Amino acid sequence: MIRFKTGNLAALALGLSTVVMLAAPGDADARRRGSFGSRGARTYQAPPTTGVAPRQTAPVQRSMTERPNASTQATQAGRGAPARRGGLGRGLIGGLIAGGLIGALLGGGLGSLAGAGMLLALLQVAVIGGIAWLLFRMFRRKPALAGVPGGSVASPFTRPEPYAAPAPARSFAASGIPATAHQDIAIDHADCEAFERLLIEVQDAFGKEDYARLRERTTPEVMSYFAEELGQNATSGRRNDVVGTRLIDAEVAEAWREGTSDYATIAMRYESIDVMRDRSTGAVVEGDPDRPSQATELWTFKRDANGDWRLSAIQEA
Repeated sequence: MIRFKTGNLAALALGLSTVVMLAAPGDADARRRGSFGSRGARTYQAPPTTGVAPRQTAPVQRSMTERPNASTQATQAGRGAPARRGGLGRGLIGGLIAGGLIGALLGGGLGSLAGAGMLLALLQVAVIGGIAWLLFRMFRRKPALAGVPGGSVASPFTRPEPYAAPAPARSFAASGIPATAHQDIAIDHADCEAFERLLIEVQDAFGKEDYARLRERTTPEVMSYFAEELGQNATSGRRNDVVGTRLIDAEVAEAWREGTSDYATIAMRYESIDVMRDRSTGAVVEGDPDRPSQATELWTFKRDANGDWRLSAIQEA
């Protein structure tokens, strides 16, 4: 219903039998293929696989979200490179030793004052070496005090509390919507009910060309894509009729927070009667009005602070 077609030239090489298998679902459903919308900072990342959608789903193909800047990523990667340990201490020690040896060889420093020549030059090296050793001990000992109970230097870090994984969401629909290890935020039973309700309401509003209801349940970006497709259907004299949507299975692919907004990508397998009708006569021109067809998609929902969930992206699984 709400996906955009993409050509698949490679299918031509699979033989006549494969072509027939791929074409068969098209006789019973008017859905289009593709993906659109926004998944926030993860828009151009492939979502994790799930039991409902076990094959890897491609990142969103059509989005208004700006792609990450390659130079910015490189700069951040450079900033993240670890610095070499002991830089300051080693610099001081190396400078003292090098300076003392050079001074001795040139006849300067302590050796020139007493006129003792090489003997005092060696003494100067020994003194500098002792100072270097003391500095080395000092630079090594100071961090160690931070981790010793009762030490004079207090550690700026505290032991983090053990990580508590989000509680699994309670079941809903046919087989429930289990949580996964990819969740950064917990998805509860109320969220599950909202996702199922939005699936059904968005499908119904699209089939009825109800712009007001679609606007209430989707982000402005997704609404713009819906309006574009509905306009194309009207121009071609067709109407996409979608009824009887029913969720069969669902699973959380990932759920996370960005600033004040929450995102949840849900793998959904559902069925509906999805046909294309002639706008004037109501005659079916594509799809089967008597047989529901199934689809598996990843729907991403977005919730701003103190707001409701809205559809933010759709990806074909």
